[in-house]
Amino acid sequence: MRAAVAASALLALAGLAAFWYASNHARQAPPKAADNAVTVTIRGNVCEPNEITVPAGRTTFTIVNQSNRALEWEILDGVMVVEERENIAPGFSQTMTVKLQPGEFAITCGLLSNPRGKLRVTPSAASEAEAARPSLVNYVGALAEYQTFLRLEAGTLEDAVRALSDAVQAGDLRQVRALYAPAHQAYKRIEPMAELFADLDTRINARADYFEKREADAGFTGFHRIEYALYGQNDLKPLAPVVAQLIVDIGVLKERLRGLNMPPERLASSASKLLRRVADNLPAGGEDHYGHAELANLQGGYEGTKKIADLLQPLLVKAAPALQKSLDERFAAFDAALAPYREGEGFKPAPLDEAQRKALAEPVRALAEELAKVNAALGLE
Repeated sequence: MRAAVAASALLALAGLAAFWYASNHARQAPPKAADNAVTVTIRGNVCEPNEITVPAGRTTFTIVNQSNRALEWEILDGVMVVEERENIAPGFSQTMTVKLQPGEFAITCGLLSNPRGKLRVTPSAASEAEAARPSLVNYVGALAEYQTFLRLEAGTLEDAVRALSDAVQAGDLRQVRALYAPAHQAYKRIEPMAELFADLDTRINARADYFEKREADAGFTGFHRIEYALYGQNDLKPLAPVVAQLIVDIGVLKERLRGLNMPPERLASSASKLLRRVADNLPAGGEDHYGHAELANLQGGYEGTKKIADLLQPLLVKAAPALQKSLDERFAAFDAALAPYREGEGFKPAPLDEAQRKALAEPVRALAEELAKVNAALGLE
């Protein structure tokens, strides 16, 4: 009874906080202006240009990779990821369009260990003219419920990693392997918001590919370092400090998620960005290069993004019923694509071949594209 009362009180507080945010940030969306265009070329460990100034509003960035490593490019507001592109292959480019508010931002230039550049966004007529969107009070319930979901799932994640730590301390390689995929899957359920914290996401979830010395790099930690020890080295000895730091980082993540300022447009956009990146990564081997737990990761991504879509459904079904129907179909297709690989409450242990990964990427990408339409349909752009 006491737990139920406490949970109700927390939900009420979350609702009040969301109501305060909505009531104090209601503005009218302006007409879309033409995008500015900026090309950024990465050579060696620097961006050219390394300092960029653009007016507030929409800017389209073209990222050209002239280095010899696949890389990612991010816009950071402190430790928060504003927008990013991953897996830009050597000799290739990717584009992204992002709506920026006035301020000073950092940009990553290739590997995570490279020096960062600067992005300055100046006030513009469009940013100064922005007026409220359709009443954000409508989103209070969805925001409050999602905050509660994040809090509960972060607790589940922490418990899973503590169990992993206990198995490491006991020297039980088989048990650590059994616990690894469910623990990582718990992170995947909250990844749409967790990955906004660039410093923590780097420590918790970055792959070796994004560090100069790869697996030997001191910055390579978190889930994929654990995965490498379990399946690449078959050795628990290096893991005690790695798991201990992971527990600390997840504790920090819990606190940050609790205080996260979440405008409603972040819900669908974060889900779409996550799934788009997953679809891009899958054909090349997915995230788990050593343990091949792509299916568990996909299940976590499905559950986390489905929660967001379910919370927005009452609003979207009124504003854009055809889009809601399409989303329902895309989620069903994603779930159906995973079905042949399920075994009990988990998945068959065999790794996926290239054709299977490409086939799985198709419904994920289709869902990401539909989720990308949600904000416009709800008047949040």
